[in-house]
Amino acid sequence: MSIPVSIKELIDWSNGQEETNSELASWLNLLGFKEREGLTKFLNTPLVRDKSMARQILRSWSGRKLLDEVSDLILMDEDSSGESVLDTLESLLNKKEEVTVFDLLNSLSAKAIHIDLDGWIEVANNWRSELKKQQKLISDLVSENDMQVEKEESILLPFDIQETEYKLISLIVSHRNEPLKLEIWNPSSRDKTRKNWVLLMPGLGGDGNHFSWLARSLSHNGWPVVVLDHPGSDSLALEALVKGRLPLPGAEVIPDRLSDLDSVFKAKKSGLIDISAEKIVLMGHSLGALTAILASGVKIDDQLEDRCQKILDNLSLTNLSSLLQCQLIDISLKDRNNMKDLSAIVGMNSFGSFLWQKNLDSQINIPLFLTGGTFDLVTPSISEQLGLLLSVSSSPLSRVLLIEGASHFSPIRVEGQMNQSEGKDLFNLGKSIVGYHPLSVQSLLAFEIIGFLEKLEEGQSVSSKTNLTKGELKFHILDRAIIKRLVEFQ
Repeated sequence: MSIPVSIKELIDWSNGQEETNSELASWLNLLGFKEREGLTKFLNTPLVRDKSMARQILRSWSGRKLLDEVSDLILMDEDSSGESVLDTLESLLNKKEEVTVFDLLNSLSAKAIHIDLDGWIEVANNWRSELKKQQKLISDLVSENDMQVEKEESILLPFDIQETEYKLISLIVSHRNEPLKLEIWNPSSRDKTRKNWVLLMPGLGGDGNHFSWLARSLSHNGWPVVVLDHPGSDSLALEALVKGRLPLPGAEVIPDRLSDLDSVFKAKKSGLIDISAEKIVLMGHSLGALTAILASGVKIDDQLEDRCQKILDNLSLTNLSSLLQCQLIDISLKDRNNMKDLSAIVGMNSFGSFLWQKNLDSQINIPLFLTGGTFDLVTPSISEQLGLLLSVSSSPLSRVLLIEGASHFSPIRVEGQMNQSEGKDLFNLGKSIVGYHPLSVQSLLAFEIIGFLEKLEEGQSVSSKTNLTKGELKFHILDRAIIKRLVEFQ
């Protein structure tokens, strides 16, 4: 079912020039605009506040894909390509600093908007289904262990550990125009000789200093840590997007990120990076976690394009990371051998479940420790952390740490966060996005990641338990058997 709306009548009606009992008024009432003032306010809402950033987003792969998908649901004179909208918007951006919905509609050559009600209903149902799955997951976890809540008395790690500092080095590499910046965290005390060292990678738009809290905690407990910044997909790239200088970075940065890792491995082997441990744990947040998994040598199967077609056809915005995953269809990744010195992968708010089918053919016997939150709107825990473990790892040591109330941005510590829950840099996000107080989540993450690494050194597994509490945080540590049972019934 499609609703045709005349653009001229729409504008006239909002200005009081159309009878209230018109057919258009009936349609607008159904769409939620029961008063002209509401529609007028909507039409005068800035669609674009910063033309430079908007232009760069629209030119990116993800921006164009979103526009294409929305254009399937809101057609201009039956044009589902979105080209007329994009061309008109580009023209307006050349003339005005701020573009409203009214500006766009008034400038379109199209005479009518056709709203695909069936498509929007399907999108709404997708959202509803995803919300029900999340709610059911929490309910099912509460039901585990006969609804017994286990309160761990262990004290969380302190927010600030001052004993260890890092050494900053620049690594000249052939595949980049600028050196890689590395933070080398060597434990000040060598009382504990660790078998593993950690390579830590931030996510898209992130910097190493967002994770100094974790590097410091790991180093304080005996693990050497190298924190790697990725030029072109760090906070400087995000700042360049905001200022309209560069497009929104996407999955096209992954090949260079993988080359960054190889450069660090070579520097370690040559002695430029002074770390004695031989075995490595790859650790990352979001895209950094996906980079770690791809670096392990696991290969994306040949059914990705078919899976992505279904995802994009449904306009599945309940998992924005699906766009990055599906972009890999158009990106050539070199075949990699399995890393012989890789002990484990730790992924915070990881994603990549669409890249592999849930079968043993594509899996690696590498322990994964994946962490996520029930308030993650970017990489939902059911489809990503839980689904990813089932898709990739066959190791009995693999676990998922699920923290109730934590979001995709909870692990990121920024300037000023010690005194308030909101940060002061480009990740200046409010509580509605960050979720439960991030410092508590970060402390829990450090504690549980260290526990996983301790067990890994001994070749043992972390106990799988549900309904745990530390302070005011509720969390769950899930093994493959529990995850499989939870996912099957979603």
